[in-house]
Amino acid sequence: MSTIRAPAVAGYFYPEDPATLRAAVEAYLAGAGTRPGRLPKAVVVPHAGYVYSAPVAASVYRLLQSARTRIRRVVLAGPAHRVPVQGAALSPAAEFHTPLGAVAVDPDANALLGDLPQVSVSAPAHRLEHSLEVQLPFLQLLFGKFVLVPLLFGRANPTATAEVLARLWGGEDTLVVVSSDLSHYHDYETAQRIDAETTAAICALDYDRIGPSQACGCVALGGLLLLAQRRGLQVEALDVRNSGDTAGTRDRVVGYGAYAFYEA
Repeated sequence: MSTIRAPAVAGYFYPEDPATLRAAVEAYLAGAGTRPGRLPKAVVVPHAGYVYSAPVAASVYRLLQSARTRIRRVVLAGPAHRVPVQGAALSPAAEFHTPLGAVAVDPDANALLGDLPQVSVSAPAHRLEHSLEVQLPFLQLLFGKFVLVPLLFGRANPTATAEVLARLWGGEDTLVVVSSDLSHYHDYETAQRIDAETTAAICALDYDRIGPSQACGCVALGGLLLLAQRRGLQVEALDVRNSGDTAGTRDRVVGYGAYAFYEA
């Protein structure tokens, strides 16, 4: 079995040429502007094609530019869109590759999670999944060298998911990234209403109010919200828009939200 997880959506969700990709990510970050404030411990970012969701994701990633020398490990959690997963699935790969190079997988992740029955290892779940991959170029440009804990979530309750994230929480050198879009394929006004309700639930750490209709990454998001509730984190909604705002028509849109979680 290969120890490399090759890019699956380069040239489709984001540019395949390294120079073009680097320039695109830098432009999205610059377009997000500057925003003073604390560094978040965890963030929620969307995962569609860059033309649709990257302007929203960049508003969170822009906050993290000053953390380049601090972040050494990224716990990246998202939904499994293509392969059914029970609980959470790690990857057996030693490296995840993008056009910008390789990201090493944290060799200690299996040991940290190995006794949890809701955690398995699945190469098929990760092979074609985009929800984690599209975050990597942003993370590579921001942090340079870091280790990755790639987690895809399927059927799991918030308690089981929070248990996984708690094991990986770490200290100031660890960033938790949850990858999720919001509502899917409503008209523009309906999407705005649904996504505003979801944003209110996220800011209230109310994981019971968020299901698959509100966020495709609701499993990882629910675990983060429960853990944030237990740890007393504060949440800030940085940007909530949809594809009708960034690219495409407004008759059938996908919602995107960017949220930052701060430790007290």
